[in-house]
Amino acid sequence: MNIIEKLNKKQVEKLNADIPAFSPGDTVKVNVRIVEGSKERIQAFEGLCILKKNRGVNSSFTVRKMSSNEGVERRFPLYSPKIESITLVKAGVVRRSKLYYMRDRSGKSARIAERTSGRKEGRR
Repeated sequence: MNIIEKLNKKQVEKLNADIPAFSPGDTVKVNVRIVEGSKERIQAFEGLCILKKNRGVNSSFTVRKMSSNEGVERRFPLYSPKIESITLVKAGVVRRSKLYYMRDRSGKSARIAERTSGRKEGRR
């Protein structure tokens, strides 16, 4: 392990944020702190996690939601101080790590099977 990897590992341990274990295909709710002038508020962004990059301190994830029949994607740094909380709403069953194909889908074809405790559904 080189020096940069050691420093990244120390920084991640120091941040030690309360981040739930989620993966692409899961529906997450991200509460983000937004500053407007002198006021500060919390805004929720709920949608499907379509990708997650694990790069130590530089880890990030992208959430996609449909808003007024228009797809909206937002990328969040995982260890950002602007993120108030991340909540796992629904766990999904997918077989890929990057769900870019969801950008072309709408309606029923954009649904993802829900993972239940026990064996994975969606595969028979």
